[in-house]
Amino acid sequence: MSTHRRARRAVGLHVLPTSMTVLGICAGLTSIKFALDGRPHIAVVLLAVAAALDGLDGRVARILHASSRMGKKIDSLADTLNFGVATALVVYVSLLSTFPAGWMVTLLYATCIALRLARFNALFDDGTLPAYSRNFFVGMPAPAAAGMAILPLVAKVQFGEGWWTSEWFFCAWLAACSALVISELPMRKIPNVSVAPSLAAVLLAVLAIVVAAAFLFPYIVIMVVNVAYLLHIPFSVRNHRWLAAHPEAWADKPKQRRVARRAIRHAQPNRKSMVRLRLRRPGGTT
Repeated sequence: MSTHRRARRAVGLHVLPTSMTVLGICAGLTSIKFALDGRPHIAVVLLAVAAALDGLDGRVARILHASSRMGKKIDSLADTLNFGVATALVVYVSLLSTFPAGWMVTLLYATCIALRLARFNALFDDGTLPAYSRNFFVGMPAPAAAGMAILPLVAKVQFGEGWWTSEWFFCAWLAACSALVISELPMRKIPNVSVAPSLAAVLLAVLAIVVAAAFLFPYIVIMVVNVAYLLHIPFSVRNHRWLAAHPEAWADKPKQRRVARRAIRHAQPNRKSMVRLRLRRPGGTT
């Protein structure tokens, strides 16, 4: 292969991640069009496609060594458009257009997404965070927040009208999503979640089932994924606190951290029993 042809191939590969980001922007903005046309079932699918492309473009850039400053900036812009502006407009047009406080809550959500992304960029550029913090988001990431924001709309598409389509409930739900976005809760980055090697085959089988179900029952899958993400938050907070309290484990691999956590858990009951025995002895302190 000639040098000129190799150079053209390298340029083509480097453009791939940015092309995926642009496709994600197109999907997000097109979701607004379908919401305005009264077809929210297509709008939520397009937002899900935008979220999938957002999750893939960064990984493709790292695999191809095609990361660039421009790519990071356009990715941040895509998050603002897709998961802030587009998501806010889709839920407003579909559920809140006739509610007096609907536009206020929609503005709150979109503003919180913009503030969260600004904070993320500031923390990323600062570079002073401890090593373990790079495995966590501060606050709910924008794609996950968009999934939470459209959850009542997805339930309406799947099940029809119900308490989940109440305008008061949806305003409260959207306000809660906005609070999670700008909160300081640590949320584990999904690519950094590890599993034991013995469970790798099970994980791949579950992934295959999820992909198949996404084609057959897309709205059910969207709801299950979002509920699972909500349930993971307490475990993420506990993991973050454990790492903050054990700096000696920051450089360890996930398997080593699991071994250390098990060893500490087994040691704690022994320490408690020793304290109880000491208190029972004559002259023991109380």
